[in-house]
Amino acid sequence: MNLSESTSMNMIKIIAVPMHKEGRKFVAIFAAITVALAFLWEPLFWLGCGATVWCYYFFRDPVRVIPQQEGLVLSPADGIVSLIQDVVPPKELELGDSPVTRVSVFMNVFNCHVNRAPIAGTVRRISYHSGKFLNASFDKASELNERNSLMIETKAGVRIGVVQIAGLVARRIVCFVREGDSIEIGHRFGLIRFGSRLDVYLPEGVSPLVAVGQTAVAGETILADLATPHSVRLGVAE
Repeated sequence: MNLSESTSMNMIKIIAVPMHKEGRKFVAIFAAITVALAFLWEPLFWLGCGATVWCYYFFRDPVRVIPQQEGLVLSPADGIVSLIQDVVPPKELELGDSPVTRVSVFMNVFNCHVNRAPIAGTVRRISYHSGKFLNASFDKASELNERNSLMIETKAGVRIGVVQIAGLVARRIVCFVREGDSIEIGHRFGLIRFGSRLDVYLPEGVSPLVAVGQTAVAGETILADLATPHSVRLGVAE
């Protein structure tokens, strides 16, 4: 295979990414509107085509290579690590009243929005709260916005909280699992439509291995290692 053929194959892999089934009806709606616009004014048709392609891209569900080392905590979302703070976890997670480290990953409308389990274990708690739709990058979005909270417990008894938070545009949080379900690390557990954020609450004494501003990839980026103590990682943008 020559360089040109290799480049073409890589482009096909980037463009022809599988779409999650949650996006089918939205792409169909966008496509139907686009057809209707074609009868009104041709430039609107091409704008509709662009919007339909974007909608397909938004609901993409790419294959990920999931690290299998025991004790790893993976990012549940694609996006930017927007906040790393020590906070008291939400009561619905049942993680106690002591401050723990919260790692927030902010997803914009161009990120993949399929959410993946940060650890393997049993889903012990799921709690949905309706709320506002503030910009998900704001710290107060953790308390005020619509959210869906999950607490996952490993076989070793370690508990981690992961919270899906709706954003300024998002209006629908989807969760694929139920209380009592077993889930493997990196497996899909939910999706948030059109912009949002995920918070991960690490166990007490566990420090993150990512820095604010770092790009995270769901199911691949290592947020923390439960087996080995580390100091907080800092980063500098260049």
